[in-house]
Amino acid sequence: MAADNTVLFKKFNETRDVEIRNELVLIYMPVVKYVAMSLRNVYAKYGDLDDIVNEGVIALINAVETFDIGRGVKFETYANLKIKGAIIDYVRKQDWIPRQVRKFGKELDETYNTLYTELGRSPTNNELAEKMGLTKEKFAKCMADTAGSMTLSFEELLYEDNFSDKGGLANEADRSIYEKELKQVVAAAIDALNPKEKQVISLHYYERLKFAEIAKVIGVSESRVCQIHSKSMLHLKRKLENYIKM
Repeated sequence: MAADNTVLFKKFNETRDVEIRNELVLIYMPVVKYVAMSLRNVYAKYGDLDDIVNEGVIALINAVETFDIGRGVKFETYANLKIKGAIIDYVRKQDWIPRQVRKFGKELDETYNTLYTELGRSPTNNELAEKMGLTKEKFAKCMADTAGSMTLSFEELLYEDNFSDKGGLANEADRSIYEKELKQVVAAAIDALNPKEKQVISLHYYERLKFAEIAKVIGVSESRVCQIHSKSMLHLKRKLENYIKM
């Protein structure tokens, strides 16, 4: 973040002046256009570019208002992920995911965060199931059912192939900076997973294998692969929380 923008953020944090906020939004508008273009294959069936840009602008405003310069993260990366998340959430709302699956996913996310804070570590599946009042069998089935929705939520955060587009950012140098920073953040989050989780993430997102194919490779059931994937997504969201939410 350039020095003059740091000054603007400090002034905004101190005054909450709407004019300063709007100035920052204008400065970072190219990030909205960049993300909107990079995700065009994701939202093509669900909305046009204007709809997506509108969602992105709302997310950018929120990013400016919630950004804390004391957390040691770059605003460009924070805003990029916030905008991506908003656009993907928009797509999810247009999608076929059943309401019960959405409901379980939300409760799972909240329970995971609660237990992580209480325990100071990632909770086990048994701990999550007990906290949610579910049998191990019911919890495992629900975890498997959420795998598809979690893929949609995080695919574009984990997978950076879409950054081949040249449009949106002011120049090639800016684009390279965004790519490098995002890849470093995501790589560090993936590296914190356990070996089995890393294997599933690698095979699914980088090798592009389906869950059924991964099951054959690692010698477990497809349902178990879905469970591992869903748990991995919870880990990754926690590791990326400084960028995804504040």
